[in-house]
Amino acid sequence: MDPVKLVESYKFDDHTTSDVRVCFKFIDEQPEWFSCHSSVLSQNSKYFADWLGQNDVRSNNSIELECPRVDYDHYVKMLKLMYLPRESVIDSFDSVKSAVGVLRASSSLGCELVTKSCVEYIEAASWDEKEEEEILEVARTLGSEAVSLLARLQAPSVDAVKNVFISAIRFATCMESPFPPFLDDLKTSAQEQIDFMIHEDDDTALVTTDEDVKSVVQEGLRKLLCSFRTGLDLLSTEFDQSPDQAEQRILCSLADIDWIANLLAKIEMMHDFVSCWSEISDHVLSVVQDKKYISGLWAVKSKLIEVTGKALDAVGYGSVVLPSSSRVHILKTWLPYIQRTKRFLDENSKNETSLRMDSDLFQNIESAIVSMVLALPSDDQADILSEWMKQAEQFKYPDLTEAFEVWCYHSKTAKRRLVGRLNGASNPTVSL
Repeated sequence: MDPVKLVESYKFDDHTTSDVRVCFKFIDEQPEWFSCHSSVLSQNSKYFADWLGQNDVRSNNSIELECPRVDYDHYVKMLKLMYLPRESVIDSFDSVKSAVGVLRASSSLGCELVTKSCVEYIEAASWDEKEEEEILEVARTLGSEAVSLLARLQAPSVDAVKNVFISAIRFATCMESPFPPFLDDLKTSAQEQIDFMIHEDDDTALVTTDEDVKSVVQEGLRKLLCSFRTGLDLLSTEFDQSPDQAEQRILCSLADIDWIANLLAKIEMMHDFVSCWSEISDHVLSVVQDKKYISGLWAVKSKLIEVTGKALDAVGYGSVVLPSSSRVHILKTWLPYIQRTKRFLDENSKNETSLRMDSDLFQNIESAIVSMVLALPSDDQADILSEWMKQAEQFKYPDLTEAFEVWCYHSKTAKRRLVGRLNGASNPTVSL
C-alpha cells in the first residue's frame, strides 16, 4: 500500500494500530497518554522525526513531552490535526484563541503543515487587542513563516496614514456632496478617530505638517463654515416651520465647527480658523440677534460664545498673530454680544430648565479678553475701556479692572517718558 494512503488511514489514539505513545508530563499530576503512529508523527513533525530517528520504537515506544497544563488542550489538538487531510486542517479551527494556542504548540515541535494552517487562519480572522499581543509574541519565534501575520501587525507607512487621514477629514467635514443624514453617526466616528490619530503620535505629526493634508483641512474648514452660513440664511424660514429642528440644525453645524477648531489648535493651524471666523462674525451676529429670536435660540447663542472663545484664546495668548485692527474688530464685534448673552444666562440661572454654561469657560474668555486689550495700541485700549465703564452697571462681565489699571499706569509713564525726552532735547548734556 502507498505510504501516504497508509498514513491517511490511521486514526488518532487508535490502540489497535498504534506503534508509539506520546506522553504529556505535568508537575504534580498524572501524565496523559495517547496512542499514535510513528509514520504520522515523523511525517508531520521535525521534533518527532528526530526522536524516532534516534530511538528504536520496538524497545522504547514512549515519547515524553513536558507540557504546561494551560497548553495541554492545544497540544492534544495539534496531534489530532496531524491525522487530518491537508485541506481539512484550517477548517478545524473555531477561534483565534485556539489557533494561537495550537500555533504555539506546533511551532515548538516543528509541525510545518499545522503551523502554516494556523498562520493562514489567524491572518484571515479578526483579533481583539489581547489576542493581538499573543499573536505578536508567537510570531516573533516563527521567522519567515510569520510574514503574513507581521504584515498586519506592523505600523502602516506614512503615506498610508496620510491617505487615511485625508479621507477621514473629507468625511468628517461632509466634503462629499450630497451627504445623507443617515451618515451623521459615521461622520461623528470619523471625527473621533481623527482626534485619536493625532494624539501624541510622531508619525501622524509628520502627516499633519504635509501640505496636501493642510490643504484638505483648510478645504474642510471652508466647507463647514459655508454650510453654517447657508443654515443661517435658511434659519428664518425653517424657524417658522419648526423652531426646535431649525435650532438643532444650527447646533449641529456649530458642533462640527467646534470640532475642527479643536483639531486646528492641535495641528497649529488656528490662524486659518480665527481669520475665517472673524470674516463671518458680522453676518452670524446679524442673524442670531434679529428681533425674531430675541427670546429663543439660546442653545445656539451659548454655543457661539464657546466657539468664539477658542478664537479669543488663540489671539489673546499669542498662538495666532493678527494686526491690531483685526484684533480690535474681533473684540468690538463679540464683546457686546458676550456681555448680553452672559447677563441673560445669569438672570435665568435659578430656573431649573434654563441653559447653563461652564463658569471656567467664561473665566478663560475673560482672561483672553484682558490679554487682547492690553496688547492693543493705547487709543484702542481707551475706546474699549471707556465703553466698558459706561456699561459697568449694566454688565458685570467681563471684569476689565486689571486692564484699566495697567492702561492708567502705562499712560502716565508714557507721558513722563515723553516729557523727559522733550526736556532732554532742550537741555542737552555733555559728558566728558
